[in-house]
Amino acid sequence: MNLAFQATKTALHGTAEMVIAGQRAVCDPSGALYLESDRILVVSDLHFEKGSSFARRGMMLPPYDTATTLAALAKVIARYNPVCVISLGDSFHDGDAAARLPALYAAELAVLMAGREWIWITGNHDPEHPANLPGETFTELALGNLVFRHEPSKMPCPGEIAGHLHPAAKVVRRGQAVQRRCFASDQSRMIMPAFGAYTGGLNILGRAFHGLFDAHAITAYMLGHARVYPMIRKALYL
Repeated sequence: MNLAFQATKTALHGTAEMVIAGQRAVCDPSGALYLESDRILVVSDLHFEKGSSFARRGMMLPPYDTATTLAALAKVIARYNPVCVISLGDSFHDGDAAARLPALYAAELAVLMAGREWIWITGNHDPEHPANLPGETFTELALGNLVFRHEPSKMPCPGEIAGHLHPAAKVVRRGQAVQRRCFASDQSRMIMPAFGAYTGGLNILGRAFHGLFDAHAITAYMLGHARVYPMIRKALYL
């Protein structure tokens, strides 16, 4: 397979456009990727019910993560009206989280899923189909030249779109460092930013990413408050 990721411009809604295997793709400031020709929306690492998962272990977090993530998901689905949504694993923070989903949130999610294909890719946090929810579940999915999976392969894998590592990038401007979640690409593969409200980020120049990208070709599509900022390697800091 031969796949080229090419940054083109920052466009409508502050998105960054690129071409993936001949398809126009849009990096949205929310952290979602939209494949326009197939009307597919891709999100990764939603981590629904992370707050309640921590609470079960005696670590109290404000219990608003699922509501916040659902609201962001609803907004980006309304923007693009996809025919298919692919969730790239760790959609739920633990194996029981789908069953623990409050009825109100389950109903909101059902509304978002209605009338469109929904694909759950299994992750290390959620290795089974989410309880009581529709959709299809796969460990990985190949569509044309693209391969969707949760954990990026350790070997070169042109066309791979993965999540798991929660990529982030840091830049320094006027002596101030700013780190943001990002899409990461080296014109061969992509790692998606985490979409969930309570998800952190790992610097793409750090050890977790070593060997995954061509170090000289990597570009970070950093998520700002209202737009995506493509940053080449020499602009990034560890």
